[in-house]
Amino acid sequence: MTGHHQMLALLLFSGFVAVTLGITTWVSRRRHGSAEEFYAGGRLFSPMENGFAIAGDYMSAASFLGVTGLIALYGYDGMLYVVGFLVAWLVVLFLVAELVCNCGRFTLADVVAARMSERPVRIAAGTSSVTVSVLYLVAQMVGAGSLVALLLGQTSAADRAWAVTGVGALMVIYVSLGGMRATTWIQIVKAVLLLAGTIALTALVLLRFHGDVDRLLITAADRSGHGRAYLAPGLKYGGTWTARLDFISLGLALVLGTAGLPHILSRFYTVPTARAARRSAVWSIGLIGGFYLMTIVLGFGAAAVVGTEAVRGSNAAGNTAVPLLALDLGGGAGSTGGTVLFAIVAAVAFATILAVVAGITLASSVSVAHDLYASLRRTRGTAGGKKRSEVAVARWAAVGIGVVAIALGLLARDLNVAFLVGLAFAVAASANLPVLLYSLFWRGFTTRGAVWAVYGGLIPALGLVLLSPVVSGSPASLFPDVDFQYFPLQNPGIVSVPLGFLAGWLGTITSDEVADEAKYAETEVRSLTGAGAV
Repeated sequence: MTGHHQMLALLLFSGFVAVTLGITTWVSRRRHGSAEEFYAGGRLFSPMENGFAIAGDYMSAASFLGVTGLIALYGYDGMLYVVGFLVAWLVVLFLVAELVCNCGRFTLADVVAARMSERPVRIAAGTSSVTVSVLYLVAQMVGAGSLVALLLGQTSAADRAWAVTGVGALMVIYVSLGGMRATTWIQIVKAVLLLAGTIALTALVLLRFHGDVDRLLITAADRSGHGRAYLAPGLKYGGTWTARLDFISLGLALVLGTAGLPHILSRFYTVPTARAARRSAVWSIGLIGGFYLMTIVLGFGAAAVVGTEAVRGSNAAGNTAVPLLALDLGGGAGSTGGTVLFAIVAAVAFATILAVVAGITLASSVSVAHDLYASLRRTRGTAGGKKRSEVAVARWAAVGIGVVAIALGLLARDLNVAFLVGLAFAVAASANLPVLLYSLFWRGFTTRGAVWAVYGGLIPALGLVLLSPVVSGSPASLFPDVDFQYFPLQNPGIVSVPLGFLAGWLGTITSDEVADEAKYAETEVRSLTGAGAV
C-alpha cells in the first residue's frame, strides 16, 4: 500500500477513535457510579437506539471481513454463514428478547438464579459467559491484525502484535471509563458508519456490472478458478461425509448460538420495558438483514473484481477481501479514488472491531463481577457497598480479559475470523442456550440440572475443539507441527449442543431437589407479562 493509503486511513481511523474517546470521557463525567448505570446504562435507551446498538454489536469483523472473504473464496458455501447469522435472530425474537428482559437484571445468570440455588448457578453461568466472550474477542483481534497488516504493508508478527495490543488497550479504556452508556453510543456510531460504507460499496459493485446480477455471478465463477462449481453447494462442505457433518454442525451453532451470546443478551437490559426489548429486536433484524444481503454482493464482487487468487494471496483466510475490493472499485492502487475508498473501508473496519470488542468486554467483565465475584467473595453488607465493589471489580476484570484476548488473538492470527466466531457460537449454543430455555420453560428444572446443562455443554465443546483439526494435525492448524487430532470436525456444535440439553435433563431427573412450583409460577408470570420485573 502507498503512503497515501496509509496516511488517509490512519487519519480517518484516528478521527473515529477521537470521537469515541470523547464520548467515553463525556459519559464518564456524567455517570453516577451505580451498577445500574455501569451495567445497563440506566435502562434509558429507546428501542431504535438499542436496535442500532444491537446491530452494531452483532455486525462484527467476522461479518464485514470474514464472511465476505469466505464467499469470495468458496462461493455458495460461504453464504451459509450469512443464512445462519440471520436466521438466528428469529430464535432471539420469539424465544429470548422479551422473556430475558422481564426475568433478568444484568446477566444470563440472573434469569436462571431466580429459580435455583444462587451460588452454583451463578458460578457456572458466569464461567460459561466469560469463556464465550473471550472466544468471540479472539476473532475480533485476529481481524484487527489482518487489517493493520494490509493497511501498513507490514506482515511481521511484531506489527500484528502492536495492532492487536492497541485495539485491546482501547477497548479496556472504553469499558472501564464509560460502561454501558458509552459502549452503546460507540456501537450506534459504528453501526451507522458500517451500514453507510456497505451500502456505498454494494452500489459500486452493482454499477460495475450495470445492475446485472447474473453477469456478476458468472464473472465471479470464472475468476474463482472453480467454474460453475463455485456457485453450487459443496466447494467447502460437500467433499466428504466429514465436510457435510461440519456444515450441519456449523449451521446448528450459528442458528442457536446467538440466543446464548452474553453481549447480545445484556443489550435487552438497557431498555425500560419488555415491549421496548421486542421492538429493539425488530429494529436490529431489519438492519442486520439488510447488511447481510449486501455482504453477499460484496463477497461475489470481490471474487469477480479482485479475483479469488488475489484475495487468497493477500490473506490465506480471505479476511482482506473487502478492503481489496474497495481499492479496485475506486480506481486501483495509486489512484485518488482507490486511496480514498480503501481508507474509508479500512477505517470503518477498525471502527467495527473497536465497537464490538467494547461490547463483548463489557459483557464478560459484568459476568465476572456480578456473577463470579458476587458468588465467591461478596458478603451480606449494604446494597450500596456491594454494588460499588462490583463495579470496581468489573473495571479490573476488563483489563484481565483484554490481556487474555490479546494473547489468544496473536496465537490464532492466521485463522478466518468468521470461522473463529463459529466456534464461539458453538460454545454459546452448547452451554448457555440449554440452561436458558430449560429455566424459562421447564417447570421441574432444578439447580443440579442447571449446573450440569452449563458444564455438560461447555466442557465437551471446548474439549472437542482442542481435539479437532483447528488446533493440530493439519497445515492450517494453530499447532501444525503436532498432531493430537481425534475429533474430525472443525465445529463441535453437532455433538456439544445435544450434550448440553441432555446433561440438563439428566441432572434434573437424578436430583433429589424438588423444583419450587411457586418460584416457577412467579418466573412464568414475570416472563410473559413483565409483572414485578426489575
